[in-house]
Amino acid sequence: MLKDYKWPGVYKPFSHQKTTSEFLSINHRGFCFNEAGTGKTSSAIWAADYLMLQGLVKRVLVICPLSIMYSAWQADIFNTTMHRTVGIAHGSADKRERIINEKYDFIIINYDGVGIVRETIAKNNFDLIIVDEANAYKSPSTARWKTLAKLLKPETKLWMMTGTPAAQSPVDAFGLAKLVTPENVPKWTPKKIAKDLVYKALQPAIRFAKNDCLDLPEVMYQTREVPLTPQVQKYYKSLKEQMLIKAAGETISSVNAAAALNKLLQISGGAVYTDTREVVEFDIRPRLSALDEVLEETEQKVIIFVPFLHTIKVVAKHLISKNISCEVINGSVTATERARIINAFQTFDDPHVLVIQPQSASHGVTLTAANVVVFWSPVMSVETYLQCIARIDRYGQKHKMTVVHLQGSEVERKMYAMLQGKVDLHSKLVDLYNEEIGL
Repeated sequence: MLKDYKWPGVYKPFSHQKTTSEFLSINHRGFCFNEAGTGKTSSAIWAADYLMLQGLVKRVLVICPLSIMYSAWQADIFNTTMHRTVGIAHGSADKRERIINEKYDFIIINYDGVGIVRETIAKNNFDLIIVDEANAYKSPSTARWKTLAKLLKPETKLWMMTGTPAAQSPVDAFGLAKLVTPENVPKWTPKKIAKDLVYKALQPAIRFAKNDCLDLPEVMYQTREVPLTPQVQKYYKSLKEQMLIKAAGETISSVNAAAALNKLLQISGGAVYTDTREVVEFDIRPRLSALDEVLEETEQKVIIFVPFLHTIKVVAKHLISKNISCEVINGSVTATERARIINAFQTFDDPHVLVIQPQSASHGVTLTAANVVVFWSPVMSVETYLQCIARIDRYGQKHKMTVVHLQGSEVERKMYAMLQGKVDLHSKLVDLYNEEIGL
């Protein structure tokens, strides 16, 4: 199939993407286990578009993490099949229902949103359901799993995608397989599943690792949109109002602009210093959830760059609560201790994650045991940004690399765009400040 398909859109597929699209198009239900960063989103979109052209699919429901609804799925649909319509079913229940009923070709919804509008989804009879980062459905005992299972009819096509199937335990395969190919799954949950049994359960499937994709760029970039909670939005808006009052009739220096923007970044990232040097922590569960999603989809080690000391503690505490081995490198870590941490990271299984303050390890350090860099928040310097990435992009790296930006506020979006465009932030701080407060 797809032999005569005219691959539409701005982005043309790599060879592994064509193969993945062909696999999906010929399988009523199946798994795509391509590693993160290999373009499986676009592969699924092209396959769905082909089936639409053949009259085999009318509408597609995409279920994915909140953080990639816009930046990955909506953006890829626009770029790969721009002739297709797409609706984001997010917000109040009424808004979600209205979007679903408007008959877009593709409807994108987050995991927990499915339960909110389950009846509306059922009435719209989606021919194809695509579940991205499908490990969210590994447990049949959850309400999330049961909701999806009720939506599936024998004629419903289902493609489940994850780069790390059964990442925590072979038992994880049970829930995924029971949705896609229940006939391959025993009627009980085995206490210990052999590899050949897992392999049989998770079929039909396709997998490409990044290293198998010779035509991919060495470093790939992705953005995860992280909504600000109402609490964070309140403080963010309040600070912007204070900045506007302070700027009235005054000339703002680059030093003052940098300090004000830093405060906005601190609030966006989850914790801020008060004038008395007390730390106020905010509700940042969406950002922590997005980080969890990145870690679950990553097979190699990971580096998380966190600019602010108080936020480093929040991130490290969260990782520990998830039983993820981690170490912290910041300005207070001695040279001897830093050398021990780096050697352990490069040599042994643990730690799996390093949480680093960018200025403490952005130069002269080799961390090629990782192939993923996560920026918790943007840094204030292009040089620092490039040097952070260079920790993994150097001699000794054996894998394709991914750089992930977590962003939720407008100042973060603007700063990441400037960093990727290699725009000198120091010369643009006042302009950025004025843009942010609306001057």
